[in-house]
Amino acid sequence: MLTTLTVKNFTLVEQLEVDFNNGMTVLTGETGAGKSLMVDALAMALGDRADTDRIRSNCERAEVSAVFELDQAPRTMQWLEHNDFETENSNSINSSSINECLLRRVLTREGRSRGYINGQSATMQQLRELGELLIDIHSQHEHQSLLRRETHRKILDDFAGCTELANKVEQLHQQWHTTKQILEHLENDSDEQTARHDLLSFQLSELDQLGLEQGELETLEQRQQILANAESILQDSQTLIQLCSETESFNLQSALNKALQLLQAMPNKPTPLEEAEKLLASAHIEVEEASREIQQHLDSFEADPEQLQQTEERLSTIYQLARKHKVPPKQLHQTHSNIKQELDKIAHGENDTAALKQQIEKLANSYMQQANKLTKKRAQAATELSSAIEQQFNALAMSGAKFLPTLSAVDEGEFRSFGLENIEFLICTNPGEPPRPLSRVASGGELSRISLAIQVIAAKNSSIPTMVFDEVDVGIGGATADVVGQLLQQLGEQGQVLCVTHQPQVAACAHHHLLVSKNTKKNITHSDVKPLLKTERTEEIARMLGGAKVTDTTLNHAKEMLESSPATT
Repeated sequence: MLTTLTVKNFTLVEQLEVDFNNGMTVLTGETGAGKSLMVDALAMALGDRADTDRIRSNCERAEVSAVFELDQAPRTMQWLEHNDFETENSNSINSSSINECLLRRVLTREGRSRGYINGQSATMQQLRELGELLIDIHSQHEHQSLLRRETHRKILDDFAGCTELANKVEQLHQQWHTTKQILEHLENDSDEQTARHDLLSFQLSELDQLGLEQGELETLEQRQQILANAESILQDSQTLIQLCSETESFNLQSALNKALQLLQAMPNKPTPLEEAEKLLASAHIEVEEASREIQQHLDSFEADPEQLQQTEERLSTIYQLARKHKVPPKQLHQTHSNIKQELDKIAHGENDTAALKQQIEKLANSYMQQANKLTKKRAQAATELSSAIEQQFNALAMSGAKFLPTLSAVDEGEFRSFGLENIEFLICTNPGEPPRPLSRVASGGELSRISLAIQVIAAKNSSIPTMVFDEVDVGIGGATADVVGQLLQQLGEQGQVLCVTHQPQVAACAHHHLLVSKNTKKNITHSDVKPLLKTERTEEIARMLGGAKVTDTTLNHAKEMLESSPATT
């Protein structure tokens, strides 16, 4: 779960550190206070796109860090191990936490973006992959994605617990399709076959000449970042060594020496001062060691413009060849391997048409076997999903609405990467009307409630430890808002839920309450976040109920709402 979020110079936030707990936590505050900025900052730490206009005015860079506890996240631990990112406990001074993960993102005014996982440099793709295992963010605009069939299929597969089976079907389809393409090439006339051979030979020659080694791309990109920032690193290192030991007016070593002299000369020291002397002595040793490390770095560090140029030229060649093959640079190795395999098959005649037809038939049988299993699981899950979401509809004041996940078979004999059926969510909001696609029947308010019902059901079946709901309760109120709060509270009891809301009924259901406020000092605006105690929660919920003027009536109502919530009793 998310334990700490640290934000520096991000939009209205100058510097902020927020601690989070398990259960349901709400973030409330007046419009424009910056509630959703916390979600945006978290998304930035998880690798989302970040624009320079999110950097606070008159600042050169923004920085966001997020700390996660991983005791209940085995998939995340496996990902970190597989990608060679150590967990924080291995080098952490604070060993009380068994497993922690630190994600950090830095964005500069020049548009440079750097990511780190547990202190190690990471790509944005790696941050996004890890983020998908750590947090599931649901926003008020998510209903837009519900209008796409691709979203329907993913929701149903997640609910059915058959995501891995769906991936296997897709892999079999890819193998079948690739083999079928090879057969088609072999069945073309000899001129075309010769032309294909010549093209592949030329492409192989280019890739052989490139000689891209495994892991070289990542190494080059990291080296380019270091060399491009060499001057800044050198200046910062020189400043550090001066602060540690070389500045005559003040440095850490001389200051610690003076402090130790005072303590050592002090007769009959009480126990706290003896402990202070030990700690300062240890700090003095640490500072000396740090000074030596910094000096060693300065002695060995060289800004090498020529090496930077060579590195950038090498990267440019790699990127250019990747564009030529229309693949991401990291897939050039696979492209190289595929070309060699196809050339080898052409040259040695190993893939004659008879053998290929046999292989295609075998792959087709495997595909059909797995796809039929997938169809069966989807059909069973569709009924269960329909029932579960209709129950949520009843709770959300849409009694009588019917939710129908439909599976329509693709044309007979047609193989599709997603399986043997198209999946679309249909709905009937009024009895007696035929079910229709969401885009044709749902009003804005209905679509928000439909989206919320689906999100809640999807979250219940999610293996992701932290769920974020960013104003998904827009457009609802009254008894319906009470139900939404109770639903989110139930999810919070199973894990961690963070919810940005304007609804007092939702806020009253939370286990924890954070208030986001905006303050202006000397014509500079700041956003701040603080946890609320019971009395403060009452006042905030009263404000949400009654607006700027809080009365005894709204205070009593707020108090009653909190006292009736299982989370606060």
